[in-house]
Amino acid sequence: MSSTSLHQRSVVADAHNDLLMAVSARPPARWAAFFREQWLPQLQEGGVGLQVLPVFIDDQYRPEGALRQTLRMIECAHVIAEGNADRVALCLTSQDIDQALESGRIALILALESMPGLDASVELIPTAYRLGVRIASIAHFGRTPLADGSAEDATGSGLTSHGVAALREMERLGMVFDVSHLGASGVAHVLELATRPVMATHSSARALRDHHRNLTDEQLRGVAATGGVICVNFFAPFLTEDARSATLDHVLDHIEHVVDVAGIDHVGLGPDFIREVMTDLTPPCCEDVEPGDVDAMAAVPGLEGPRGLPMVTEGLLGRGLPEKDVAKIIGGNLHRFLGEFLT
Repeated sequence: MSSTSLHQRSVVADAHNDLLMAVSARPPARWAAFFREQWLPQLQEGGVGLQVLPVFIDDQYRPEGALRQTLRMIECAHVIAEGNADRVALCLTSQDIDQALESGRIALILALESMPGLDASVELIPTAYRLGVRIASIAHFGRTPLADGSAEDATGSGLTSHGVAALREMERLGMVFDVSHLGASGVAHVLELATRPVMATHSSARALRDHHRNLTDEQLRGVAATGGVICVNFFAPFLTEDARSATLDHVLDHIEHVVDVAGIDHVGLGPDFIREVMTDLTPPCCEDVEPGDVDAMAAVPGLEGPRGLPMVTEGLLGRGLPEKDVAKIIGGNLHRFLGEFLT
């Protein structure tokens, strides 16, 4: 089977695309149309069948406007789905996902990245769940009322009491806990406490690139041991020290390493197409991005956005991985995991 045929026949799943940032930056009346014009063609050309949509809140909205912007971006996702009902579906259950895929539509899953609008108000997690959120993390790079992000690893802190309560509430609701961005001690704390599978929506291998955002082999094995999935990040600075030299081979190296450590059934894709999103944003959203900030805008050639995803399938096949394993990596594992979790 050719790589094109395999890609077309498989469920391709992306666990992290910040496109909501770009769409919600437009006037609300343009949300559905802008998604259809700007993002839908890219997702379709990339063969994406299942797309996780994180709600990430820029610093300019924190802290006072964080909850308002969180609700605005959640509403944006609903408007996108309602305005493009023939092409996409916002899914709440495994049945919703399967129905969307069977009808040829893209299954959209809402996620929260760091919960800045909720913070210590754990009682609002059910509200987010009612609004359609099915995946969430509790930290980004810095400190939150729930836990420390990976940039604060030196503190050596685990989850706060509110963070533990958030984990328990998410488990009660059936919401997937995402360890991406969480500090090392926090990841260990979650793996100690978790009674349900956890996942990493966009994390690469620290053994290949010693960056605090990546997961160690011990952490990779820990997530896999819960029954979870690690979705590999394509962001160039997390793949290699010289981000400007990042290539498809670096992405494939990270994927193969995670397969070797965590097992073939626990690996997926979490590309984190930052450059594609940032170049699509209009002021004031992109004012903090300096033109000379090469690392922030660095991307693997051809993998600047979802159109390039068939390259990954071709590359994995070219390295001799069996077709059934490639199908698992590019989406089968995440599809299965969410199908089992979101019952």
